[in-house]
Amino acid sequence: MTKIKMVINADYSQLEDFIEGLPLAFLQSGEVIYSGRNIIKTFDVEGVKLNVKSFKKPLFINQIAYSTIRRSKAKRSYLYAFMLKNRGFHTPDPVSYMELKQYNLLKYSLYISVHEEFDGMMRELQHGVINGREELLKQFALYTALLHEKQILHLDYSSGNILYKKKGGNYTFYLVDLNRMKFDKPINLNTACFNFRRLWGSDEMISFIVKEYAKARNFDEAACLKKTFEYRKKFWDTYTRQHPGTTPYIG
Repeated sequence: MTKIKMVINADYSQLEDFIEGLPLAFLQSGEVIYSGRNIIKTFDVEGVKLNVKSFKKPLFINQIAYSTIRRSKAKRSYLYAFMLKNRGFHTPDPVSYMELKQYNLLKYSLYISVHEEFDGMMRELQHGVINGREELLKQFALYTALLHEKQILHLDYSSGNILYKKKGGNYTFYLVDLNRMKFDKPINLNTACFNFRRLWGSDEMISFIVKEYAKARNFDEAACLKKTFEYRKKFWDTYTRQHPGTTPYIG
């Protein structure tokens, strides 16, 4: 027996009929914008463009966990989006989440958010040089420092999950892929440096970011750099073994 749980942001209650039909509509329509471990599709509904993320079917042991002691990835994404926005940070508007269970075991979950257009994402730092990007890097470092000072830790702080809009000389950063986050715990130097390990870019770019970050948080610059590059080397050595041909930087 299949049970569907649906939670909708009251600001988007006019989309309820569409969301109710999403489990079937997702299989039959929508434009795929990402297909990997999870699938993301866009839908145009009543003048609103939506992103719908379908999380991969969990392993059996996780189906039990998500049905008893853990929140589903979709529910966490939805709740964490509100928590981010309530703290003054940006992420696409959360619209809804859905959980599909059979015999009380979680089989699939969907997270629905408003689709936004961005001017860029931090993954672009894999290419090119630092020249001309100094202001982007500096504002990103200050943004990360503020995020950490507010005790917000994105556990998958990778360059593909950090996007931005640019207006004049100002950058506004947005976080996505929110199902792995921590809130309300102090973030010390070690935790901060570990958080930088997944970022794309040359050693020069990462050094620039870390120095600006350390300055903003009154951390020891040399210690910050040392820790960051230790964690970074370990992460990328493992990543490139698992994904031959990839590199955090292409000059």
